[in-house]
Amino acid sequence: MADMRTPSPTPVGIYNRFPNLNEVLNRQTLPPVDLYHFYIFMRDQKDSVDYLDFCDPNTWVRLDVSQHMALCRHYVRELRRSVLVETPELEKAGSKRSSQVLDRFGDLDNGAGPSNTGDDRIGDQHVSSFLRQDNGARHSPQSSMGSQQSAVVRGSGDRTINGERPPRPSFMSTTGHETDSSSPLHTVARQDIRNSAEKILYTYLLPGSEREILLNNEIVADVTAAIEEEGRDDPEVFDAAKDYVYQAMERDAYQGFLFSKGLGNLVPASQFIRLCVGLAAMFGGFWAAFACIFLDKPKHIRCWVILPFTIGVYLLSNHQYNIDPILAFLGISEITIFKWARVREPYVHKMLVRRAAMIFFWTVLAGVAIIVLFVFVPGKRL
Repeated sequence: MADMRTPSPTPVGIYNRFPNLNEVLNRQTLPPVDLYHFYIFMRDQKDSVDYLDFCDPNTWVRLDVSQHMALCRHYVRELRRSVLVETPELEKAGSKRSSQVLDRFGDLDNGAGPSNTGDDRIGDQHVSSFLRQDNGARHSPQSSMGSQQSAVVRGSGDRTINGERPPRPSFMSTTGHETDSSSPLHTVARQDIRNSAEKILYTYLLPGSEREILLNNEIVADVTAAIEEEGRDDPEVFDAAKDYVYQAMERDAYQGFLFSKGLGNLVPASQFIRLCVGLAAMFGGFWAAFACIFLDKPKHIRCWVILPFTIGVYLLSNHQYNIDPILAFLGISEITIFKWARVREPYVHKMLVRRAAMIFFWTVLAGVAIIVLFVFVPGKRL
């Protein structure tokens, strides 16, 4: 059974720069700057995963907006195929009239799922244009030739396209719908698209909604008016909101993500643990060092302060710079606390190793300075 969604491109790695947000959302990058890590970052550190769910058309979660797009595409493709099945003379005829009827559906064979590519963008515009025309025709006294064909097609029976099944979102009712004729149900009814658009509006956009995302008031008002007053349910009605969310993520959350994963390999919980253990180790080191000085202990006993000072300085530098040099040299990055993944993005690995080497050098230098000071300072018994 074919997949309704556009196949994701195979990640190939980037060797000379950090990836941009569009490449991450389209799954063209490798860990730790891939979509999975970005989703974890938005969930755990920004507490804003709803923004990613609303904006991203390709994430591994079944998202409402992307599924709405898939629903619309399948509806229009099904109508187009049904027109050709019910009236094969349209496909054979070379008349201007038949061309106009088929052109209303656009070219929807460039993939069934949402995508950011140019060809699919054109397909999305065809889908939205057709749905707006179809919606207007359903409320007008007379319909054009194409609209009449749509009315016949909507009652043409339950079928699949090329063996594909339509998307079945949880809000889509499987019984009780009535189409424009007494024929069996169409696989995707126009009311399903309407319900999908309203679900997105009531779930994400309206103030106080279940998963409200903060948008410009003007955008919310425009989308609400388009759906509730104008009766629109085409995918383009959400374009302004998606662009706003995308730009907000690109300016704020994505920059933090790059700093966290592109220049570091620790998560905040791990940083906090390292801070606590590092401070405790430094306290123990200073206590032991001063005790040895004021008890006038010999140098071979004072050398034991090397252990707490080394641990303390190393862990505090981990916290300060959000990177563990040993993990960076091993090519490992934290996903969540005590959960790790290999660094597979070439440029990110190179930057982490370079930064880890510099931090490791200064950490060793600071640790040696402290140890030498407390080991070789003259003792005086009090």
